[in-house]
Amino acid sequence: MNAWMYSGKKFDSKRVTLDKKSPDFLQGFVYKITHAETGKAYIGKKNFVRPVTKRVAGKKKRSLAESDWEMYHGSSEYLGADIEKFGHDAFTREILHLSPNKAGCSYFEAFEIFSRLALLSPTKFYNEWVSCRIRRSHLKSLFISV
Repeated sequence: MNAWMYSGKKFDSKRVTLDKKSPDFLQGFVYKITHAETGKAYIGKKNFVRPVTKRVAGKKKRSLAESDWEMYHGSSEYLGADIEKFGHDAFTREILHLSPNKAGCSYFEAFEIFSRLALLSPTKFYNEWVSCRIRRSHLKSLFISV
């Protein structure tokens, strides 16, 4: 199985922390999975962490656990069918954006899909739909000055 690449290098899984208070905390990422032979790609988002609820002394305790991000190969049924047909090694997995929150993941996923005209290019992209609901206030940690 191909590793996740970020900025031309294998992504270091040690960068994933479950401590939301850490300044290095990353909620998730936006990715592109590409069939090496045809160049057809899929753009999506994936969380590094997932919420877990446990009962401790009769009370619910919420915490974070690492998701299945390292083994993940997208949610598109058509991409999945091609992975079954050609094998995992026929595809490259690239992280395009890292985000400290879910809103950032949603924003950059939509940005990548729209800017690449993915929904209008069915021969170049597996993407069939995009859905997002993002508030500016949720993106305040991502603000840039222009």
